Amino acid sequence: MMLRVRSRDGLERVSIENPQITVSQLNTLIQSQLRIPIQNQTLSTNQNLLLAKTPSDLLKFTDMSNPSTTLSSLNLSHGSMVFLAYEGERTVSGPKIQPAGSFGRKMTMDDLIAKQLRVTRQENPHCELVSFDRDSAHAFQHYVNETLAFGVKRCGFMYGTVSETGKVEVDFIYEPPQQGTEENLAILRDPEEEKLVEAIAVGLGMRRVGFIFTQTISQDKKDYTMSNKEVLQAAEFHAESGLKEWVTAIVKLEVNEDGGADVHFEAFQMSDNCVKLFKDGIFVTEIAEDDDPKLSKMKKDVVVGVKDTREVDNDFFLVVVKIFDHQVLLKTVLL
Repeated sequence: MMLRVRSRDGLERVSIENPQITVSQLNTLIQSQLRIPIQNQTLSTNQNLLLAKTPSDLLKFTDMSNPSTTLSSLNLSHGSMVFLAYEGERTVSGPKIQPAGSFGRKMTMDDLIAKQLRVTRQENPHCELVSFDRDSAHAFQHYVNETLAFGVKRCGFMYGTVSETGKVEVDFIYEPPQQGTEENLAILRDPEEEKLVEAIAVGLGMRRVGFIFTQTISQDKKDYTMSNKEVLQAAEFHAESGLKEWVTAIVKLEVNEDGGADVHFEAFQMSDNCVKLFKDGIFVTEIAEDDDPKLSKMKKDVVVGVKDTREVDNDFFLVVVKIFDHQVLLKTVLL
């Protein structure tokens, strides 16, 4: 059995022989495999743990605070995600570095450029939080859930307002012409229709503030938060927007404690690093069928941690955004 563990360092994996282990035993495995002392660990199934800034914030996450709680009682199984916050610093292992410069191999211009293309994790989003109008969010997910049964991907552009403090409110969702399958989503953009939507938004004192898309049931079994194709699409729209508070939202089905399925919303920002790499044309945009969907390929070497690579874990490009909801008196406009 394998658990995915996401921390400020990115996505890592912990191997577990006995799926019936307790939280205490998981702490021990994390100490052994990831070299983080037990006393420094805080675990939760809630991704907002990664937004905690103080020790008092960490105390709010209690779902995995009891060391005797079994993983099975938390519905954690092979491939499940656990979020980890920890005190202190550690060195994430990487490959040996080849000597360079006058005392090693001669550095080329590409080597020098690679040293400038560093991929680092962005801790804080520009968006303070995103709040969804309940009716708009329900209308979007209801069609995907009841009609498409989350078997086909679907997307939309989110419209609303951005406050001076970076709070984004989503008040309606425009779904452009599109063709979705289980794995792919082609957006058939209509410039004239989009101009009409923009005019309506301006008349309501709103603007385009983000991109929302669904993940299918089959994707829920995959070992990623966002696939390489989804990263490319999200980065493209973020770069196009020119809005630093731009939000990318994911809607998917998740199994609940009773064995049923609940619709789940997640919100992110694509990191500044990601958007810049996309604008600079560093991403490989042609994705082969056998490419690992949890990795984005680069046209040039980039530096991740201490290693040069052309494959980057997609989680490095995601910045978690807090989600709230609200209610507006806005009638649905059908185009």
